Amino acid sequence: MTTGTDRVAGVDVGGTFTDGVALAPDGRIVAAKVLSTPEDQGIGVVGVLDALLDAAIPVGRLIHGTTVVTNLLLERTGARVVLCATEGATDLLELRRQDRASLYDLGVQHPAPLVPPEDVVPVPERRTPEGVLRPLTAEGLASVVAAVLAHEPEIVVVSLLHAYADDAHEQALAAALRAACPGLEVVTSADVLPEIREYERTATAVAEGYARPRVMRYLEGLSSRLLASGRPAPAVMTSGGGMRPAADAARQAASLALSGPAGGIVGAAAVLRAFGRHEALTIDIGGTSADAGLILDGEPLVEPGGVVAGVPIALPRVLVDTVSAGGGSIAWIDDGGALRVGPRSAGARPGPVAFGRGGTEPTVTDAQIVLGRIAAHRFGGAVALDVDAASRAITALAARLGATTERTAEAILSIADAEMARALRRVSVERGIDPRDGALVAFGGGGPLHACALADALAMRTIIVPPFAGVLSALGLAIAPERREVAMAVLRPARDWTAPEIAAACERLASRAEGRERRWSVRARYVGQGHELEVPVTPGEDGSAVAARFAETHAARYGFTLPQAVECVALRHIASDPGAVVTFTRDRSAAAVDLVAGIDSGGPATVEAVPGPRSLALPDATLWVGRGWRATALAIGGWRLDRKDA
Repeated sequence: MTTGTDRVAGVDVGGTFTDGVALAPDGRIVAAKVLSTPEDQGIGVVGVLDALLDAAIPVGRLIHGTTVVTNLLLERTGARVVLCATEGATDLLELRRQDRASLYDLGVQHPAPLVPPEDVVPVPERRTPEGVLRPLTAEGLASVVAAVLAHEPEIVVVSLLHAYADDAHEQALAAALRAACPGLEVVTSADVLPEIREYERTATAVAEGYARPRVMRYLEGLSSRLLASGRPAPAVMTSGGGMRPAADAARQAASLALSGPAGGIVGAAAVLRAFGRHEALTIDIGGTSADAGLILDGEPLVEPGGVVAGVPIALPRVLVDTVSAGGGSIAWIDDGGALRVGPRSAGARPGPVAFGRGGTEPTVTDAQIVLGRIAAHRFGGAVALDVDAASRAITALAARLGATTERTAEAILSIADAEMARALRRVSVERGIDPRDGALVAFGGGGPLHACALADALAMRTIIVPPFAGVLSALGLAIAPERREVAMAVLRPARDWTAPEIAAACERLASRAEGRERRWSVRARYVGQGHELEVPVTPGEDGSAVAARFAETHAARYGFTLPQAVECVALRHIASDPGAVVTFTRDRSAAAVDLVAGIDSGGPATVEAVPGPRSLALPDATLWVGRGWRATALAIGGWRLDRKDA
């Protein structure tokens, strides 16, 4: 809890930059940006705090967005996990859902499971939905414990059939393992995801076990480093858009897979509400990737789960579609002579050629510089740009293509824009959302540079570039609410679920999570469906009310309803405490609005509308106003862009 003199800070670690934002007691927002330190993200966190915070004002709360989980899933550098699975069902991770990685390309394969088959130990037991078919005996327990310890695991995951209904067999095995090897970390699937679907439950529990040891080491090391410098241990943003204290987050590692991107969308939603709109697409473009998201009814769209780096994680997460297209994405020529951009990235080290840190391969940022959209003396204090080096790198690539330097730079941007536009279509058109009806909120270091091209690609007419666009993810972290989520399996027809039973179930979940604000929701489906929708429920309602609300939601989402009965699958509860409140006001200082293309920036900004094409240097990013667009300064800070023919 913060006091009247405390400062709340948010720190977001990206592939190229680590961003920090502090909310001072007097309402000021202070931002800083330093280069990320991939060898140890904690170094960059402390570095940005050193650049950001005044030691005379103590930090009462620090919220951190981290890519540790995403990185270890991508790089496959997590813990050595031994999985205990029901005998006869030990191949779940390999069988997956028996779907193809690519419908028409038979050469594409799913990523290998996080646990190889030789590290899966069969458990001699069998439970059905109706009850125990084959009990787990003392002899069975002893044999499984001996087999597990022979593998010398770093961590053990126990995932047994139908543990969502009754996890007594999982708990018995976990207790036996801990007794045989004190200190051994054991994860049970029902603790991680007490819901139906054996594959998703097992895969999520394995992801938790795979990530937990490294996440615990990272957060413990970061907490010690911060405490030594007189700062508090951090809270950490979860994939669902809330934050948890570091000690809790370390034991819920799988819920941190989209920690950083979630902060950006939380910040974008706050700006959108201040602007007076409630629906928008978002694009957060950093150094290594771009994240597309969706805001509906003023809040980020949260889904029950998804795939991260090829690993299913069936935990609530803010909808994010990530593509490998960012400022550091490398432009190259494939064997067929075609120009490609990404997925390789120059990252923070060596970074784009213009950074002068040893990079030799041209990147998207280098192309922007060559086209004059980023001015070297306006980039900020994190790095000094070498424009000539960027030009030489693009020119060398152009010579191999037989094109001009300018044409090659434009082609690099067009390729990156096409990849980002596909991500925006996936989060909108593929969910029945017409992007032409909403605004595009563009942020991150590269979001304002690419916004006009992306809006043109989707026939959108309005763009919002938020105040503090370059560090909006860090701002979203700073204002994030503390949130605890718990769930339980239900699996019963909605019509049979009485109001007293729903109230009792809600109370059981509420007893497991503290918070001033409470919300409950039911995951439901038509009988026979293979997917669910989440609908709100309040104590006092009965199953008929849930079924009616589900039908309304289904009609709104898919355009139709079905005659089948509605079946409830799970009940979820979110308990939260409000985060910090920020009031957006326009800063009319020269530092806040600095116009690159010939407009005097020596005094207070007075320009209310700027036609494109033109580049506007923001305090922490650069805005490119494309041809056919005009930019207007907003009362809340930031800019609104409209097509001239709108």
